[in-house]
Amino acid sequence: MMAFMPRTGPTRRQWLGGAPAALSAAAWAQTANPPRPNIVMIISDQFRADCIGAMGLNPMNLTPNLDAMSRRGVLFRSAFCAQPVCAPARASIFTGQYPARHGVWKNGIPLKEDATTLAGMLRAAGYSANYIGKWHLGPQATQADAGPVAPPNRGGFLDLWQAANTLEHTSHAYEGDLYDNDGKPLHFSGIYRTDFMTGLAQQFLRTARSPFLLTLSYLEVHHQNDTDTFDPPREYTKRYANPFIPEDLRPLPGSWPSQLADYFACVAKMDETVGTIRQTLADTGLAGNTILMFVSDHACHFKTRNTEYKRSPHESSIHIPLIVEGPGFNRGLQIPELVSQVDVTPTLLQAAGLPVPAGTQGHSMLPLLDRKTDGWQNEVYFEMSEFVTGRGLRTPQYTYAVMAPKEPGWKAVASAPRYVEYMLYDNYADPYQHVSLAGRTTHQQVATELRRRMLQRMRDAGDPAATIEPCWFPYS
Repeated sequence: MMAFMPRTGPTRRQWLGGAPAALSAAAWAQTANPPRPNIVMIISDQFRADCIGAMGLNPMNLTPNLDAMSRRGVLFRSAFCAQPVCAPARASIFTGQYPARHGVWKNGIPLKEDATTLAGMLRAAGYSANYIGKWHLGPQATQADAGPVAPPNRGGFLDLWQAANTLEHTSHAYEGDLYDNDGKPLHFSGIYRTDFMTGLAQQFLRTARSPFLLTLSYLEVHHQNDTDTFDPPREYTKRYANPFIPEDLRPLPGSWPSQLADYFACVAKMDETVGTIRQTLADTGLAGNTILMFVSDHACHFKTRNTEYKRSPHESSIHIPLIVEGPGFNRGLQIPELVSQVDVTPTLLQAAGLPVPAGTQGHSMLPLLDRKTDGWQNEVYFEMSEFVTGRGLRTPQYTYAVMAPKEPGWKAVASAPRYVEYMLYDNYADPYQHVSLAGRTTHQQVATELRRRMLQRMRDAGDPAATIEPCWFPYS
C-alpha cells in the first residue's frame, strides 16, 4: 500500500483559488461566519478504482482529469463500498449507515421516506438539494417503476430533480428519458447519455444559487442491462483495442476478453466528463467554494468471480474510487487508511460546518487529512446480498468473507442466523486474490481473530445475532 504522500505546500493556482485552499476542511468550517461550501457529488456506476491513473495500477492514461483532481485534492487509495450492488451502496452513501440499518439490503427496496439523509440535513441548513441521473432508491415493483420517482421517495432531493429511478431501464446510450420534478419525461435522442446529463448539470451550475448540493449520478460506466454490453460514445469505439489487462482478471474466465476495451472507453469518457464539470465550476466562479467529489457505488469483476459483474467480496467488486477537491481538500494528499461509503455523509456534513446526527454509523474522514489517525478503525465492514447472503471484513492485510449456506430451498434474505467462512485472502502476499486461504490449517489463528472481529462488526451494524462456523473443508 502506498504511504502517505504530502506535497510541500499549496500551488500558486491553489492560492489563487481562494483562502479555502490553505485551510483544512474542519478549520475552514470553523472560521468566523464561513460561506457554506457548495457540494457537487459525481457518481460513476461500476467504476474500478484501479482505472484511476493516480493509483499507479493502470498504464493506459485513461483518467488525466481525475488524476489532476487527485493531485490538487485528496485521493483516498483504500475506499470500499458498504455493499457491492447499486441500491444498497447508494443508500449507504446518502445515509452514512450500513444496509442492515437503512434497510435497503438489495436492489428494488426503496429508501425509507423518513430516512435521515445528506440531502435532508443540508436542506435543513439552507442548502438546495438537486439531483440529476440514476437514483435506484425508489419503489420498484414493476418495470413502470423504472422512471419517475415521487417526491417522498427522493431522499430529500426536493429542489431540481432530473432523474430516473433505474436509468439503465429507461435509456440507451443515445436515446432515452429522465424525468423532471413533475414526473414528465426529459427525452434525449442522438446525443450520448452522459453528454445529455452533463448539459443539464451545466445549465444548473450557470444559474445556481449557493449553497447547494448537486448529485450528478451517471449510469456509465455500468453495462447496458438489456444488451449486456458496455456502450462508449461512437468516437471512443475501438480506441482501446488490445488493452492492458488487470492482473486480477488475467488467469480467470469471464466476459473481460470481449468487454474490457469498451469498458475502458467508457472510463475515458467519464474522465472527460469530470473535466467538463471542473471547467464549468471554474468558468462560473464556483470552483473556489465548491467541494467536488468523485465516487462509485461498486466496482466490476467482469463475471470472473460469479455469474455477473459484482456482488462478491473481491477487490474488483468492493474497491472504489474516492477523490475530493475544493475548500479544505486542496491538499495534494493520498490517504492510505481504509475508508467506507458510510463515511461520506459525515465527512461532507463536517466540511459544511454541520453536526453529524445520531444514528450515523460512519465517521468523518477529515481528521485523516491532518494525519490524525488515532482511533481510526482501519478496517472496512461490508455486506453482500442476492448472489449470496454474506458479510465481509477488509483489513489492510486480509479480506475475510462469510456466507449463509446455500442449502436446499435457499433464497436471498437480508441476514441469516448462521454463516460459514468461505473466503480468506492475504492481500499482502496475494494482492489479486487468486488463492483463498479459507480452511487452511496454517491460517486458523488468523481466521479465529477475524471471525471474532466480524461478529462484533455485524452487531455494531445492526445485524441480528448470528454464528459463524469455520470453513467446512479444512486442509493443510
